[in-house]
Amino acid sequence: MRNPNHYDYPMPNPTDNLYADPLPQVSAFAFDEVVVKVFPDMIKRSVPGYATIINMIGNLAERYAQPDSICYDLGCSLGAATLAMRHRIQAANCNIVGVDNSAAMIARCQEVISADSAEIDVDLHCADLCEFPIKDASVVVLNFTLQFIPVEKRATILGNIYDGLKPNGVLILSEKLAFDDEQHESLMIELHHNFKRANGYSDLEIAQKRSAIENVLIPETLAVHRQRLKNAGFASVDVWFQCFNFASIIAIK
Repeated sequence: MRNPNHYDYPMPNPTDNLYADPLPQVSAFAFDEVVVKVFPDMIKRSVPGYATIINMIGNLAERYAQPDSICYDLGCSLGAATLAMRHRIQAANCNIVGVDNSAAMIARCQEVISADSAEIDVDLHCADLCEFPIKDASVVVLNFTLQFIPVEKRATILGNIYDGLKPNGVLILSEKLAFDDEQHESLMIELHHNFKRANGYSDLEIAQKRSAIENVLIPETLAVHRQRLKNAGFASVDVWFQCFNFASIIAIK
């Protein structure tokens, strides 16, 4: 019996203290070997609702995976969404493709997948999402990935995903959001920082991480995401989860 809540990484996860000490200069955030080592702890303590999103990705994959199709985890990092899908998909002859442009992430993800007990085939690729072909897809996951792609390339990626999806296929798009209303934007940032403090991050860590990531992660409003998905051709676009300035959208072809 597959574990429907199997999303965690089946190996030790060191504590994220990358920004715990004052840095003379804060470098731009990168998904390198240093981040890979602490990534499970980092994302769990930084993204409100992350565990719920991962679990429900498995649920949605079980609902929408079609026989003789491929489920894609684009920006797979260490494979949390891949594992969630792998333990829930029931469709026959359905396999999973994970893609990430970080060689360090893919190397560690392969270790994670190899330590997992599920039987569905998983193929991992270190590649640029802007150039990776999508075909015969029934489920595509972009879990906090598009926000790291240059804004001018986002429409092309979504268009390629739409073209590669089978009829009734789905895209699950999770993103950090921006808000047009300045007061609401400030409130969401404050609540997010409070969430991080409650998870043990200091004000110094929060400030230095924000400095590192501010020009690397570019959030957009929900309205922009909706319109871009509609422009790509998706017939149905709506939010299925939101906590503060983090949300996940399901788009159906």
